[in-house]
Amino acid sequence: MTHPEFPPEYTRCNRTSKQKHSDRRLLLGSSSEAVRKMFDRIAPFYVLLNHILSFGMDFSWRRKLANTINKNKKLQVLDLATGTGDLLISLLKRNHNITNAVGLDISENMLKLCRKKIVKHKLFDRVTLILADAADTGLFDESFDIVTMGFGIRNTPDVSKTLNEIHRLLKHDGTVLILEFASPSNRIIRKLYFLYLHNFVPLLGRLISRDRNAYRYLNTSIENFYSTDDLSSLMQKAGFSDISATPLTFGVVCIYKANKTSTGSPEN
Repeated sequence: MTHPEFPPEYTRCNRTSKQKHSDRRLLLGSSSEAVRKMFDRIAPFYVLLNHILSFGMDFSWRRKLANTINKNKKLQVLDLATGTGDLLISLLKRNHNITNAVGLDISENMLKLCRKKIVKHKLFDRVTLILADAADTGLFDESFDIVTMGFGIRNTPDVSKTLNEIHRLLKHDGTVLILEFASPSNRIIRKLYFLYLHNFVPLLGRLISRDRNAYRYLNTSIENFYSTDDLSSLMQKAGFSDISATPLTFGVVCIYKANKTSTGSPEN
């Protein structure tokens, strides 16, 4: 049996056309357009740099998140800031009960690379790709059992707005899973980690991608992002319950997990 051809175009979502799925200065405090432009520029180098900069640990981190998925029922999944699709592919390959998945990203160049990988792994019969803003997806309320986000929430101009959007999109009793960089709690490890981020990351990013600002942003965004306690608090304000934050690899990354209960609702 042959698979249908994967659609050549991406769905573009906005609030007027809803679709149902079948440098610090550079980004923080700026618009979604600045985010889109930066990731469009670095898209060809993004995967290689992430693998090198994490010493290959990003594969393990995504596997751990994918393995937390409930395998006992059919699931509709949304992967926000899907980028080139690494987390989305890991989810689908390890969870055959995911019958439909949406990969959404604000960068068209990222989605072009994602599409090629989805086709390569023969997963296109279970995937829809959407070009949209994670904080304003244009998708219908309560459409998904699970919403995931890997290394993306740190790059959103408004974290609270994005969390509220995730809450809106989840079905009752749905689950959000967020994989994000964090600051290690151990003082010595944190000092070494930030030394690495401040010196090695921008240098390697500049050598490979020739975009100095983009990878200088990486180290400052990690250092200045919310602590695990503060992000957990924002998740609670967005209406989530049963919130957990699991540190990995000496605390340089963290998996956040929370549920949307029937009584949960965002705080005003």
